[in-house]
Amino acid sequence: MTVLVVNAGSSSVKVAVFDEGLREVLAGRVTEIGGAARVEVGPLVGARVVPDHAAAMALVFEAMEEAGVSVGSLKAAAHRVVHGGASLVASCRVTGAVMAEVEACVPLAPLHNPANLTGMRAVGALVPDLPQFASFDTAFHATVPEVAARYALPAEAEALGLRRYGFHGISYASVVRKVQEMGGVAASRRMLVFHLGNGASACGIVDGRSVGTTMGYSPLDGLTMGTRAGGIDGNAVLRLAEVHGIAGAGRILNRESGLLGLGGASDMRALRRAGTEEARFAVAHFCYWAVRHGGSLMAAMGGLDAVCFTGGIGENDAGVRAEILRGLGFAGVRFDAAANAAGAEVLHPEGADVAVWIVAAEEERQIAMEAMHLMAGGA
Repeated sequence: MTVLVVNAGSSSVKVAVFDEGLREVLAGRVTEIGGAARVEVGPLVGARVVPDHAAAMALVFEAMEEAGVSVGSLKAAAHRVVHGGASLVASCRVTGAVMAEVEACVPLAPLHNPANLTGMRAVGALVPDLPQFASFDTAFHATVPEVAARYALPAEAEALGLRRYGFHGISYASVVRKVQEMGGVAASRRMLVFHLGNGASACGIVDGRSVGTTMGYSPLDGLTMGTRAGGIDGNAVLRLAEVHGIAGAGRILNRESGLLGLGGASDMRALRRAGTEEARFAVAHFCYWAVRHGGSLMAAMGGLDAVCFTGGIGENDAGVRAEILRGLGFAGVRFDAAANAAGAEVLHPEGADVAVWIVAAEEERQIAMEAMHLMAGGA
């Protein structure tokens, strides 16, 4: 039951192949598609002319064969899709109707869904008989109560699809699975999970189900991020649009704000190296709003049993973790400073009321697992 996982971006394709035991047997990427691309897939490494995603997938299949992973051995291709809207709320087999739904969500995720569709079409053109499946970043949050999902807008605005969807759902589903595998079921009834990377969000999870998350209609809302502003007053957005136009406001909010706008760099490591007052403020801003949103999610959960960190910053920046955990001390959160500095999996001291874990991100494995579950007849 070998599965190829495809994560297609506007000018890139990331892939991973998993065997029936969910072991990763091949991984790689093709970047800068549309011209002189960079190929890093198994034995194929170097610059190639890659005009489109179909050519990129052809190179992926070539690399698989050279690495001894036969394309004929594949049982499925499984795709990450950013936005499933209100209809696609669980992983599913890709059909014409599903692709139409994904396309209908393009206005909700104009940078992501078109690329996701391109990946599906490229695989379908090269291996037309290969079953394809899709996992949706928004699906995990379909369990959020309506009072949390609805904006206080009139019905005609709601009809435009303006509601809180939430994102990073594949990551959150993976965290839930891994915590259960670690034997933390009892301690994880009410879990506050921080997915911290260039894109950052937090989620309140009760009994494995999302009850609230910080991202909303788009991945812009909530926490301070690498280049995204996070939460901002709607009238401030209108003012930016008045001065810079809609496209200019969108550029500022999505690509020029966040850590970059405050500290001059979007990468947390670069901010640490810079050591400027602006850089320190940017890091403090990132941590402050993580704590503040975390408190809101605790209210939505009715308490707290565990805190989890995942994502590039969440897994690797001990200073950010420490600052957030200190900020959550009012909720009974304690942590072992030495374990945190060492990046240990378990950060809480023995006998702590609130468990604290670092959980490595496994989104590709989660996507493969969901496809295998569906192939085996699961719901």
